[in-house]
Amino acid sequence: MSWEPEVGEIARRRELAERMGGPEKVARQHAAGRSTVRERIAALADPGTFDEIGALAGTASYVDGELESFTPANFVIGTARLDGRRVAIGGDDFTVRGGAADAAIMEKQVYAERLANELGLPMVRLIEGTGGGGSVKMLEQHGFTYVPVNPGWDLVVDNLSTVPVVAACLGPVAGLGAARAVMSHLCVLVEDVAQLFVAGPPVVKHATGEDLTKEELGGAEVHRRSGAVDRIVASEAEAFAVLKQFLSYLPSSVDSLPPVGSTSDPVDRREEALLSLVPRNRRHPYRLRPLLEGVFDEGSVFDYAVSGGSAYAGLARLNGHPVGVLATDPYRGATLTPEGADVMTRLVDLCETFHLPLVSLTDQAGMVIGAAAERAGAIRHGARAVTAVYQARVPMAEVIVRRVFGVGGAGQTNRHRLVRRWAWPSGDWGSLPVEGGIEAAYRAELDAADDREARIEEIRTRLDAVRSPFRTAERFAVEDVIDPRETRARLCDWVGDAYAVLPKLVGRPSFGMRP
Repeated sequence: MSWEPEVGEIARRRELAERMGGPEKVARQHAAGRSTVRERIAALADPGTFDEIGALAGTASYVDGELESFTPANFVIGTARLDGRRVAIGGDDFTVRGGAADAAIMEKQVYAERLANELGLPMVRLIEGTGGGGSVKMLEQHGFTYVPVNPGWDLVVDNLSTVPVVAACLGPVAGLGAARAVMSHLCVLVEDVAQLFVAGPPVVKHATGEDLTKEELGGAEVHRRSGAVDRIVASEAEAFAVLKQFLSYLPSSVDSLPPVGSTSDPVDRREEALLSLVPRNRRHPYRLRPLLEGVFDEGSVFDYAVSGGSAYAGLARLNGHPVGVLATDPYRGATLTPEGADVMTRLVDLCETFHLPLVSLTDQAGMVIGAAAERAGAIRHGARAVTAVYQARVPMAEVIVRRVFGVGGAGQTNRHRLVRRWAWPSGDWGSLPVEGGIEAAYRAELDAADDREARIEEIRTRLDAVRSPFRTAERFAVEDVIDPRETRARLCDWVGDAYAVLPKLVGRPSFGMRP
């Protein structure tokens, strides 16, 4: 009189679900250089921690009341632990109808988002396929069409302001799948095997006449600077490592604080290379990486986005405390481009949402200028980035490494509030650079000069005498000028004060985070 037969049926159906699309489809997936969704979850999650939800959902056929065949839904969901932290996972099964939603039970996607939202769990999306309304074959099969709706999109939007959301593009990703990918705090794409596009090559060819391969339409080279993807990685294994590393800086939800760890890196470490990092010749660049490594905990620097050009956005730790990092890579440029402004906005919004203090290693020559910049609407992108900085409530610290000019430099931190600030002796600031401003400010004097170049040099010499950071410090217009080798110790001391302020910021941000 036991329920043993039914329990056996549970095991049988689970075994059928684990076959996914069948041996041939699995072999095809492997031949394309891609893992199956279940292999991906096994590689990502801590061993033995994946608790699947809805494994029995799918399409079944019966003969005389007995199960004849079973095709699982092409979306696998559940909870797991990543480096000990509990997360929600949802992954597309490309072996079942190529991940298209016409073979899925859409409620599973919605459930995964609700699971993360209501339990305060980070959301991990493993994306491959369209994940949308499926193929036009469904019109004939169903006998009707419908007005499109994005399933569970209220939860997808809300999760951006509730829990960390990460997405990995692990194969062709189109339509709703592409939208789900970018509706995240971190989106990674695997080079050579994954592509991201609104519509695939056949639809594009019909609509625009462009005859493109998947790679030409949405491969790594397309998205290295598009801003749609945060990181390009070489393999699925690297993608999973990046996802886990990113999550390690963030709390599980907006209702808790970032996790503070320990470090063996001394807080008073003095990096000698910092003393000579910035060249005396203002036209010569310096390398950003030694600056980051000289200031933050050893091995803790995480590059957040690849599309910012000269604008660097990253995460790091100071004495084990996660922080956001804004900086400039002089080898990529000196000014804030529209792409750089977007990356800056994205990082600041992330830090405000999840309560990470912000550190600016400032070397900002202002917003990009010229005809191309005006056509690109650079000022609007830049103003949006400055607005994000001014809306942020998290504590900020600033180390002025070199330049601070114009609206872009002025908006690197919110200088109308308390920002703990130090300047290096290499600091150089003003409404605009002396070299570029002489022609505009001294036009009459230069026009009257017998030797224009000699007069420019004379004026430059006079101005150089007053552009020293010490002149600014005398007026308390910059609080401290420090030995660059002191930078790490100063910031490690500050970060304790910053974290003491954070508890009163816990909870949702005052405005929803935008993708």
